[in-house]
Amino acid sequence: MYLHINQEMAMSAAIVGWAHTPFGKQDTETVESLIVRVATDALIDAGITADQVDEIVLGHFNAGFSAQDFTASLVLQADPALRFKPATRVENACATGSAAVHQGVRAIKAGAAKVVLVVGVEQMTTTPGPEIGKNLLKASYLAQESDVQGGFAGVFGKIASSYFQRHGDQSDALAMIAAKNHKNGVDNPYAQMRRDFGYAFCREESEKNPYVAGPLKRTDCSLVSDGAAALVLADEETAKSMRRAVGFRGMSHVQDFLPLSRRDILKFEGGARAWQQALAAAGVALDDLSFVETHDCFTIAELIEYEAMGLTKEGDGARAIKEGWTQKDGKLPVNVSGGLKAKGHPIGATGVSMHVLSAMQLVGEAPEGMQVKDARLGGIFNMGGAAVANYVSVLERVK
Repeated sequence: MYLHINQEMAMSAAIVGWAHTPFGKQDTETVESLIVRVATDALIDAGITADQVDEIVLGHFNAGFSAQDFTASLVLQADPALRFKPATRVENACATGSAAVHQGVRAIKAGAAKVVLVVGVEQMTTTPGPEIGKNLLKASYLAQESDVQGGFAGVFGKIASSYFQRHGDQSDALAMIAAKNHKNGVDNPYAQMRRDFGYAFCREESEKNPYVAGPLKRTDCSLVSDGAAALVLADEETAKSMRRAVGFRGMSHVQDFLPLSRRDILKFEGGARAWQQALAAAGVALDDLSFVETHDCFTIAELIEYEAMGLTKEGDGARAIKEGWTQKDGKLPVNVSGGLKAKGHPIGATGVSMHVLSAMQLVGEAPEGMQVKDARLGGIFNMGGAAVANYVSVLERVK
């Protein structure tokens, strides 16, 4: 059952404003313009002026996607009053955005800042296809995994093949997950792919939906994307004066071994531990959550994450999708935003996006058709690599 916690715990850090670009191919944008756009809009949304910001955290993976590296100071381009503020770029592969958010929360909890501006950004589509695969593969253990065919899709193709060998063919379940997330993405104005493909299209191999790696088809893979998201974090006292605030009721970061050879990759043990720790810190159970935004870089990842979060037992993740538990009207809606699958996955922006869209849900400001009824608690799982960097946040409206 839902347990009470004191207001001080809930309000130690709160999201008080946000901004989000559409995700997709952004030919007229640059990393700098995307950063400036969301930083400016997030401050306006929060009703905070740039001079009130104490610290800046930028999530930007890069790994070769942008010629311009050393990007933390690009946030200062949004307003001259940000000059001389401490600004740090953080990176933790596909969990880079959540790494930035958690870094900002820690600064506030430590008393080092009252207001933190967090930005996540990536521009991937200007990079040629073969280089995209090479850049993404840098999030694997190159000493052993550099020869995997198909880049990072190949890594998850191997995971899917191994899962099928251990637990049986899950092609039906993966197609159901893909169809669910594409259907949900139709209602998300920020999503890159706003098209309901339906189960049959996602299930069958075709010229438009070929196999990409192992049993994974094109509809099982998240999209190459450009985009940015930003949020403003505030301490308890500052948040009290804001028009709305979403607190971090619980959070956890768990890092696992990088080599696949050093762990049972089908268990996502780091993710499971992060979920356990965050829920315990929040004083709630998984059943108390109104929704979850989880890291479906590939449909097999969402399937295994059902098990890691404790929704089903090991090897039984298919039950959650087949029985409708994770649908928008199910007992635990998962990825009502469309997830990475439909929304897109501009790596450095993804974790920030998850927090922004979850905060919107909790204050009743989610886009029409996307809003979860009576949303009270939201769970977020963002991972880097194949369950190497694992971040969980449990959010709750506190004002």
